[in-house]
Amino acid sequence: MAYRVCFVCTGNICRSPMAEVVFRARVAEAGLDGLVEVDSAGTGGWHEGDGADPRTVAVLEESGYASAHTARQFHPSWFSRLDLVIALDSGHLGALRHLAPTERDARKVGLLRSYDPAAGDDLDVPDPYYGDAEGFQECLEMVEAASTGLLAAVRKDMEGRAA
Repeated sequence: MAYRVCFVCTGNICRSPMAEVVFRARVAEAGLDGLVEVDSAGTGGWHEGDGADPRTVAVLEESGYASAHTARQFHPSWFSRLDLVIALDSGHLGALRHLAPTERDARKVGLLRSYDPAAGDDLDVPDPYYGDAEGFQECLEMVEAASTGLLAAVRKDMEGRAA
């Protein structure tokens, strides 16, 4: 059975699709395609059915990532099929833990930047939506930095389950 990771931000058009695309690329580079499934969602449904923000797509493409995305809203029923639910900021973290049907499900929720040792105490990925292209580039850099540690944690968790 595949290990499943879902990234969550507010509307699922900026940060979480960016994290999904980057982490999916890391999974493929690690030869874990098919063993780790990656997707994303938003805490709200405002943009459900929309594509990723054009600035997200531009920053991803400029950095060599391919992206195809359709926004959707996270549903509490998904917890049962997910191994990790990765929030992009502390507001999402709280909302997701509140949605979790069980304490076990709430423990599946974590912050993306907690996987980046260089992040220090500032674990939120700022929302670039109301800013300029530079904010999207900074978001990508934060996502890329945290993805390495997240991949290591997923591998360790997968090995623990196989043992």
